[in-house]
Amino acid sequence: MNDQELQRWVERVSLAYFDRPFRHKATFNSRLRATGGRYFTKSHDIEISPHQLEAFGVEETEAIIKHELCHYHLHLQRKGFQHRDADFKELLAKVGATRHCRPLPGAARRQLPVKYWLLCRDCGMSYPRKRRTDPRKYVCGRCKGKLKLLEAAPAPDERRSAD
Repeated sequence: MNDQELQRWVERVSLAYFDRPFRHKATFNSRLRATGGRYFTKSHDIEISPHQLEAFGVEETEAIIKHELCHYHLHLQRKGFQHRDADFKELLAKVGATRHCRPLPGAARRQLPVKYWLLCRDCGMSYPRKRRTDPRKYVCGRCKGKLKLLEAAPAPDERRSAD
C-alpha cells in the first residue's frame, strides 16, 4: 500500500465513522515503531506506521486511523482532543477506535538501567534513578528528610573478578 491509497482509506474512514471529510494529508512513516500513528496539530496531517499494517493487518491499522481521526476532528472542532480529555475518550468509544496500539513483535521497550539511588538520611527510604540528580533539589516523599546520592553497584555479570 502506498501513500495515495492510505490517503483514500483515511478519507473513507473519516466519512463513514465521523460524517466529516478529512481534508489534509495522510502518509506512512516507517520510522514510527513505538507508536501506531500521530496527528500534527499545526499542519493537521496524520502519519501512520506501516509496521502496524504489516504486523497486525487492516483491522488494527483502521483502529489506529480512527484514533488519529479522533484527534483530528476534535481539534478542528476546538474540543478536548488529548488522551486525557473526556471528549476524546467518548469519541473513541463511539467509533470503536483503540486507545493504544499493540506493540510490534520483537520491539521490546528499552529500559535504562538504574545507575543511581537517592537515599533518605532520616528514614532510609530509597529512590532509584536512571540519571545523576542533585539531591539538594529534592526531599524524601515519606518524611521530607534530606537525600543523599549513591551510585548503584554494578550487576553481577559486570563485576570484575579478583583473578
